[in-house]
Amino acid sequence: MSKELLPVTIISGFLGSGKTTLLNHILKNQVGLKTAVLVNEFGEIGIDNDLIIEGSEDMIELNNGCICCSINGELLNTVSKVLERSENIDYLIVETTGLADPLPVAMTFAAGDLREKVRLDSIITVIDGENFDFEIKNTSVAYSQILYGDILLLNKCDLVNEEQLKKVEKFINKIKKEPRILRSTNSEVGLQTIMSVGLFETDTFHYEKDKEDLEENSHDHSSHSHDHSTHSHDHSTHSHDHSSHSHDHSSHSHDHSSHSHDLINNIEGFTSVSYEIFEPFSLRKFQYFLDNQISQNVFRAKGILWFMESERKHIFHLSGKRFSLDDEEWTKEKSNKIVLIGRNLDHQTIKNQLSSCRFSSD
Repeated sequence: MSKELLPVTIISGFLGSGKTTLLNHILKNQVGLKTAVLVNEFGEIGIDNDLIIEGSEDMIELNNGCICCSINGELLNTVSKVLERSENIDYLIVETTGLADPLPVAMTFAAGDLREKVRLDSIITVIDGENFDFEIKNTSVAYSQILYGDILLLNKCDLVNEEQLKKVEKFINKIKKEPRILRSTNSEVGLQTIMSVGLFETDTFHYEKDKEDLEENSHDHSSHSHDHSTHSHDHSTHSHDHSSHSHDHSSHSHDHSSHSHDLINNIEGFTSVSYEIFEPFSLRKFQYFLDNQISQNVFRAKGILWFMESERKHIFHLSGKRFSLDDEEWTKEKSNKIVLIGRNLDHQTIKNQLSSCRFSSD
């Protein structure tokens, strides 16, 4: 049966930046998903006792469907143990130690047996806005955490003034090209901006039917992830051998009328743009949109894509600058449906840019 790969989020960040607070925030506010959180020490998290159903030495079950595992020994062993459970999970979150470079952790999920089962959804780096170290060297772990973070959570914003926050953001911009920076207090951030599965308000409208179709029409096609975004300043991406590289941010939008609709959710100042068209995209044009046009204020995107160059249906996820395309067989009428979520988005510009991705557009 064709099934989506399990999404994995890695939480990175220096000691005291707010990673554990973010984990607790996720555990308390996760709705409708069974999430497994992998941590080094249970004690450090301080899980709310009211949430705990049962606990053993290396696993705690919560009443909202989440489980919490301690990483004993090899990360790979712990992940395998969680995946072997009889009860399926929908999401996996791994907290790295504050002194760890997130890249080797990310590579654990990109290599070997796990590649067929999981999809690296994002690396979130929590940054201490109050005690930021402006002296970090490009050989340091702190530098790597910023460089490889898909979404950077600038935390403790309540403890410093705007001038300090701008200074930190300017410094980050020197390290990383077009960083996706989210500001937060107490690591509180809308989960729909940092985790992708089932967290868009618009999902029920767009994707539930596809899910049902998949369940009714089981095909023996394992989904292949084409998430080959390399960790570099430009995050050059390769999809179906159409390689592309980041260029300067330029925006070409044409005014094409299309069948599209707008669902705006003003959650903490965030909006979502929803677009649908019953025409195929050009893979090259869509890749151009991802590399050169997509707004820096887009934190997440998710869609079902139809490319002229492919017979397959493509499930698209984007987090920060990283994206993945998993392919499956179409089970109903082909169309392009995509939802983008972010802050202060120019809805019409995004729709024009997506219209320009049509195979038939000039």
